[in-house]
Amino acid sequence: MTDDVPPRDRALPSRQSAAEVLAALGTNARHGLSEAEARTRLERHGRNELAAEKPVPAWRRFLAQFQDVLVILLLVAALISAGLWLIERDSALPYEAMAILAVVLLNAVMGYAQQARAAQAVAALRRMSAAQAKVVRDGEQKNIPAAELVPGDVILIEEGDTIPADARVIQSVALQAAEAALTGESLPVAKDTDPIAEEVGLGDRGNMVFSGTAATYGHGRAVITATGMRTEMGRIAGMLKAAPQDTTPLQKELDGVGRLLGKIVVAIAVMMVATILLVEDVHGARAVFDVLILGVALAVAAVPEGLPAVVTAVLSIGVQRMARRNAIVRHLAAVETLGSADVIASDKTGTLTKNEMTVRRIITASGGVSLGGSGYLPEGEVRRDGGGEIDDGLRAEFVRALSAADRANNAVLQERDGRWMVQGDPTEGALIVAARKAGLEAEALDARFVRIAEVPFSSERKLMSTVHSDAERDERLLAFTKGAPDVLLGRCTQELVGEQARPLTAARRAAILESNEELAGQALRTLGVAFRSLPKGAADRDELDETVERDLVFLGLIGMIDPPREEAKHAVTRAQGAGIRTVMITGDHPRTAAAIAAELGFDSAGRAVTGTELERMPDDTLDGVVQEASVFARVNPEHKLRIVRALQRGGATVAMTGDGVNDAPALKTADIGIAMGITGTDVSKEAADIVLADDNFATIVAAVEEGRAIFANIRKFLRYLLSSNIGEVMTMFFGVLLADVIGLIPPTGGGVVLPLLATQILWINLVTDGAPALALGADPADAGAMSRPPRPRGEGVITRRMWAGIFFVGVIMAAGTLLVLDASLPGGLIEGSGDLRYGQTMAFTTLTLFQLFNVLNARSDERSAFVGLFANHWLWLAIGISLVLQAAVIHLPVLQQAFSTVALDAGDWLTCAAVASSVLWLREASKLLTRLASARHRRG
Repeated sequence: MTDDVPPRDRALPSRQSAAEVLAALGTNARHGLSEAEARTRLERHGRNELAAEKPVPAWRRFLAQFQDVLVILLLVAALISAGLWLIERDSALPYEAMAILAVVLLNAVMGYAQQARAAQAVAALRRMSAAQAKVVRDGEQKNIPAAELVPGDVILIEEGDTIPADARVIQSVALQAAEAALTGESLPVAKDTDPIAEEVGLGDRGNMVFSGTAATYGHGRAVITATGMRTEMGRIAGMLKAAPQDTTPLQKELDGVGRLLGKIVVAIAVMMVATILLVEDVHGARAVFDVLILGVALAVAAVPEGLPAVVTAVLSIGVQRMARRNAIVRHLAAVETLGSADVIASDKTGTLTKNEMTVRRIITASGGVSLGGSGYLPEGEVRRDGGGEIDDGLRAEFVRALSAADRANNAVLQERDGRWMVQGDPTEGALIVAARKAGLEAEALDARFVRIAEVPFSSERKLMSTVHSDAERDERLLAFTKGAPDVLLGRCTQELVGEQARPLTAARRAAILESNEELAGQALRTLGVAFRSLPKGAADRDELDETVERDLVFLGLIGMIDPPREEAKHAVTRAQGAGIRTVMITGDHPRTAAAIAAELGFDSAGRAVTGTELERMPDDTLDGVVQEASVFARVNPEHKLRIVRALQRGGATVAMTGDGVNDAPALKTADIGIAMGITGTDVSKEAADIVLADDNFATIVAAVEEGRAIFANIRKFLRYLLSSNIGEVMTMFFGVLLADVIGLIPPTGGGVVLPLLATQILWINLVTDGAPALALGADPADAGAMSRPPRPRGEGVITRRMWAGIFFVGVIMAAGTLLVLDASLPGGLIEGSGDLRYGQTMAFTTLTLFQLFNVLNARSDERSAFVGLFANHWLWLAIGISLVLQAAVIHLPVLQQAFSTVALDAGDWLTCAAVASSVLWLREASKLLTRLASARHRRG
């Protein structure tokens, strides 16, 4: 190591002494680097900035919307249709080509608009960087742009500063840093200068500070060991860039459907052309041209033009419904993925908990009390441990203990926009909140105890004291001290019992230490509080120092924790009932993580797998561990990525939640990334697919329920669209194949006659595939959505049973339409008297009505269409609109000319409706048989 730390040796500075690090970096703790040397190193190492990703031009993002297989098929169909129109000129405008292009462009615009705010996590990381840094160069303190820092620079750190780069601490005066955004540690980390013998994770490197974190207490001096992309923050940025942008299960499924439909179109077209050439008397260019028209008609019939637009629209409807439940969706396809998730890998701090320390218990000489409530809201019941009344002695003790904790304190509790917040150290904030719960008001305490001096916390003493004048007893001063219980106890000679101070015996010391262990076993962070009286003249000394921290009167132990959200336990239980595992992944202490997991109802057996253990695990071992373990603690960003990938290798669809910078790579890699909206960093939000507006874990479960309902609706309209299109394909295929049987004979005696014109097929698709399919997306959620397990990862969006129902309905539609066509024309199986244009109009109307009846069938593969028949009023409105449009194309002269239709009388309409309704009754019969078979299977 000369003047930078190689990537493989990132932990090396923490294991070396400060002097060794300074020597290796070629710098001096007092004088720092020279300006000349700093310039040389800046040229060699580059600026202290995260690498910016080159933005993708808007035109390329727009063109990317046309890469979908279905879209390509539609564009090909449109080009062929437009070419044929140019040759034939059989209509005023190329209606088929125009309609297809309009749908494709609409879908592209919607997709482009949704992706306009695509994830820019690296840019957010850049915004977190400190703008200025206090550095020592040539022996002088200077403020310089943080981007100009180089390895070997000595920086000065004060409370409130953002750390500008990774650095080794070489001087610490009670220095603490908040590292939750990077490591997941919920408490500020005390920093010292001692080397660490063994290799440890980021959260345990107490002699290092990291870029993007913040100093919350004290001050110090550190030497820069890594800048820019070599920092821990830079490594996360690199992982974000390397994380693949995987497609969602729904996108993969729809691509598969597109490929399948493409194969069907090619197969049918080849088969039809071969059949016509072999069976029919095809001569001349006109006959060949008719075959090309047939190919276009089949393509239009087979490809559901509205599918991409309807998918986008239905997902958008789901987004609005999720927004009402405080889940903001950034990527439309994420809606479906969330509904199919079977593992929620959740960060603890700020997700399952509020990241707000809360005092849970206070133990004094006369017993203990528990405090209700959570977070910084100063409301909560005070109860005696074990029940019973709080007597005067116990009340006096815990009130005095909380008074001392409130005074030996530099945090501020304030309400802002209806939300209680703490400025300063969260531990000290929790003590203030506990005092308010006990009825101690800030105004009264400020009036009685006026601070005149402070002895700051130091990592060596592990204590902090303040000295106050006592307005009630003018002749004395009071010193209040808080800190590590074992250290504080050694400074105490007495203990408060009721209102009196009594000698602190050896037995009581042992009992207090035993109580401290009990609280620690409950994963509570413990503090001891004490006080002593000082003579008034002590204030005349030039400086009050740590000598006031002796002959103290012990007041009690205070245990606190960042507790689970009150609604999180219910949400975890509900998720388990829906077949979803919840896995906790946190940078916090293993004992704390295990305790929170037990309180939430995780099946963790009271144990947490640590990051150190993960470091030693090969991937195959980890794959087995993630199937059993539910709690992972003291993990770093790489560990989170490995856990998510191991879960995915095991076949799980993983939803990863988090709020910190350290969560961003895993959020991006997971099948669905969920960030916290209130406490989350910009980095986590921009790497995520969904942002929770209320930071509530319960909202995730509500969003899963909404996602399942949306996916069920996607299946409904896929069932509807595909069965309708299969009906159209079969009508065209068998209409041509059986033309002589059903009396479909060319008026001129040569060529090929189609049962329906291409424009009529496209009209059916636009009228029936549009509003009714979209209305299916607004169908209400099934009441039992959260009582069923998630959809298996290998199960397609269209199941085998769905395909059977789709083809069954398609056969009914084709058979009914061709029978109506046969009955409308002379000859064939059923004698009719109409001309070709009348027969095609009857078939056109019958097939349209078939699809409007079919929309009722499509709501379920098993449940009767008459269950909740009128629950979706949008569906009935859509059916009404489609009927009006169909009547218009049949009866308005301008549309008659464009679509080659003739007016029908009431009897014709009734005939078409009666035949079309058969799809409803026959499908009801098949559903009844399915329900009976399912009931027998369950009984068996």
